[in-house]
Amino acid sequence: MACPRNPAHAPVPPADDLVPEDFWAGLRSWTDARIALGRAGVSQRTRDVLAFQLDHARARDAVHQVLDREAAFGEIEFLEVESRAPDRTVFLQRPDLGRLLTPESEAMLKARADDGVDVAFTVSAGLSSTAVEKNFQPFWRELAPALESLGLSAAPPCYAEQGRVALGDRVALALKARMAVVLIGERPGLSSPDSMGIYMTYAPKSDTTDEARNCISNIRPAGLGYADAVRTLCALMREAFRRGVSGVDLKVDDALALGPGEAAGRLAE
Repeated sequence: MACPRNPAHAPVPPADDLVPEDFWAGLRSWTDARIALGRAGVSQRTRDVLAFQLDHARARDAVHQVLDREAAFGEIEFLEVESRAPDRTVFLQRPDLGRLLTPESEAMLKARADDGVDVAFTVSAGLSSTAVEKNFQPFWRELAPALESLGLSAAPPCYAEQGRVALGDRVALALKARMAVVLIGERPGLSSPDSMGIYMTYAPKSDTTDEARNCISNIRPAGLGYADAVRTLCALMREAFRRGVSGVDLKVDDALALGPGEAAGRLAE
């Protein structure tokens, strides 16, 4: 004989409700960081473990996959140069080789130098080809008219598959450029495999070190937007040419606070 159902017993909840959410879960709407993931007993939930493995695979792919030039550049004219790192394995193991041009690439750029230019742009997959593929074209479309409005001359961007930031100094020297600007794929995070960075250096030299550079980071749809990145870069370029400095001597906030032609009181402090 079946036992009668006790009305005091609660019905079995749906499967999604069997795993309680941590009370911090509301914070997750504000960040991609892995916080307040909740738990299943004393363990992480299966869906969170799988999401971590997927993001880790995307980050590895961003580092190792070969850049799709058509996706990255489209109809944009560019010059291809090579660093002295012959392949991805050497590039990752020998950062110093990624900072140097091959003699052939250096000679090719010198032959095109003529009287020089104001700015030499170098594009590199760096540590994330995904970042360059997704972000270079829309960023360049925003930047091109801004460069024209500043009255700056520039050579076609140079692309180096296995390039580090300092390779831009060598490119600028070969092209007789007064400024080096490097657009490069940044080291991918588990929530940001597509982040592009910009490094700007006034009067680059073969032995320039990183304190002489200004960095604009996290350029991507989910980070710093293209229009804001262009505005920041143009402000820094304008002030770098006006003052003859970059890096620690030129602050981003101060450069943005000044419009074209305004006094440089804050920058001089």
